[in-house]
Amino acid sequence: MFIVQSLIPHAKPCSYVSTEMFANGLPANFGLTVKIATTLKTIIKATKKLETQLREKGLESTAVGDKGKLDGSSRSNKKSIFSKSGSKKFSGEGEAKWCEKYELIANATYIGTPGKGILAADESTGTIGKRLSSINVENNESNRRALRELLFCTPGALQYLSGVILFEETLYQKTAAGKPFVDVMKEANVLPGIKVDKGTVELAGTDGETTTQGLDGLAQRCAQYYAAGARFAKWRAVLKIGPNEPSQLAINENANGLARYAIICQENGLVPIVEPEILVDGSHDINKCADVTERVLAACYKALNDHHVLLEGTLLKPNMVTPGSDAKKVAPEVVAEYTVRALQRTMPPAVPAVVFLSGGQSEEQATVHLNAMNQFKGKKPWTLTFSFGRALQQSTLKAWGGKEENVKKAQEAFLARCKGNSEATLGKYQGSAAFEGASESLHVKDYKY
Repeated sequence: MFIVQSLIPHAKPCSYVSTEMFANGLPANFGLTVKIATTLKTIIKATKKLETQLREKGLESTAVGDKGKLDGSSRSNKKSIFSKSGSKKFSGEGEAKWCEKYELIANATYIGTPGKGILAADESTGTIGKRLSSINVENNESNRRALRELLFCTPGALQYLSGVILFEETLYQKTAAGKPFVDVMKEANVLPGIKVDKGTVELAGTDGETTTQGLDGLAQRCAQYYAAGARFAKWRAVLKIGPNEPSQLAINENANGLARYAIICQENGLVPIVEPEILVDGSHDINKCADVTERVLAACYKALNDHHVLLEGTLLKPNMVTPGSDAKKVAPEVVAEYTVRALQRTMPPAVPAVVFLSGGQSEEQATVHLNAMNQFKGKKPWTLTFSFGRALQQSTLKAWGGKEENVKKAQEAFLARCKGNSEATLGKYQGSAAFEGASESLHVKDYKY
């Protein structure tokens, strides 16, 4: 197998196609030829040739839609198997099936581009209200929109991002000038994502453990989010470490919930981010965290395979392996070793990227740990990058304070954090992003959002 790098317009400036996809996803007589592209000039040439061949074979009009975009950015109104009943199955063959898989794989791979990561701006109305109250700003739609615009429109910041996770309200919001946030992102080659879970509820039969709700009506919501411009989704499962926790019941229940969510997303065109977060709360040591992380990840990938999820079209958003919040801290190199080892033991190389959550670490600590992982010498068949919320926004919030005259200063802080984390994905962070508040712990016990 070889990899061809191509430039597909609109939503994905960088996509990856393997010869196995052509062999397995297209009829034997489809007759496509693909060359390895190593320079920008040959990439563009190969892409144009590929698109011409697809058009000649009728893929453009019969499977993708009127506009003929390989990325599926504009769904067809025609009665085709590509969009039939809003359902996508991955066991069949043919041009449409290949195109569906291609879109998911290309988007997942692009999100995992080295040097880029995800801004998690998917805080619920209640959670962002807590953030705003910390700077004495009222929680209303106007202020929520202003904060998101400050982030999304920071000059130079989006070059370090491949995706932004949005709350449903934000997916449909616009800048003060009337430009949809989704368009702001697409123009910067950033994929919009969407939080689709409905929060956690207590799992009966356990000692306060939880399961995540939101599967009812998920397929319909995913179809609506795709039409609004979203290309990936996030679902957060939460587990805790205690004397007898997590229980096997909680592990299995949350793993199966993540798998059901993942296949529903893929059937509706969205790349699912699988997020089994193990809370940092407690006094356990790093060995305990590693053991639990491995058990949870192993169960998740068993469930994902049982549900026939296309792993190449998914991303993993795990916690880093660290001691508990009340335990003695360890060096970043130790966190890196334990985290990478847990992934090596449980995570298939088919998954293109790991997008770590910060889990209440300070901005600086999360970046330093990510940098250490990318400097770690060992088998890492996936990109190791970030999907940070609090760890990208804390110093920005402090600098802004809800005042218009502080927007530029706040954007400088946000740009610095985006750039610093970009460097960390390459193992090149030098500690240059430390604005006020960057070293403050962001841990909140039993964190919900």
